[in-house]
Amino acid sequence: MTRLQINGQTKDVEVPAEMPLLWALRDELGMTGTKFGCGMAMCGACTVHMDGAAIRSCVTPISAVAGRAISTIEGMEADRVGQVVQQAWVENNVAQCGYCQAGQIMTAVSLLKSTPNPSEQQIDQAMSGNICRCGTYPRIRAAIQQAAGQLAQGGAQ
Repeated sequence: MTRLQINGQTKDVEVPAEMPLLWALRDELGMTGTKFGCGMAMCGACTVHMDGAAIRSCVTPISAVAGRAISTIEGMEADRVGQVVQQAWVENNVAQCGYCQAGQIMTAVSLLKSTPNPSEQQIDQAMSGNICRCGTYPRIRAAIQQAAGQLAQGGAQ
C-alpha cells in the first residue's frame, strides 16, 4: 500500500512500487485528465507537479512520489495560478484537439510559479518539452503571457 498526497487529499493505492504514477492516477484513482502520450517522457502529455515542479508521470514510479505533494490538472481549479492559466487558455482559443492541453497547462503553471514574468525565450524553453500536434504554440505563448500579466495585476479580472 502506498499513500499519496494528490491535489491536497490523501489517497491510498495498492500497486507495485515500479508502476508509473500515470497509471495509478488513471487506472487506480480514475483521474483521467493526465494523458498518456509517448510513455518515454518526451511529449509532455502526462505532466503533473511533484512538490510544485513539473514532472513526467509516465516514467515516474509510485515509489518516487510517496509522501510528496502531487498536483494534477484536476487540482488546478483550486490553484490560483492554475485558474488564471486555464482562463487565458480559453480566451486565447489554445486548444484544438485538446489531447496535450493538460500537460501544457501543468507546465505553464509550473513556469509561472517559478518565473512570474517570463520572457518569450523562457516560455519557449520551458514549454519545449511539450508537443502539440496541432501546432498551437503561438497561442500557448500568448496565453502564458496573458496569464503572467493578469497574475502581476493581482489575478484574473
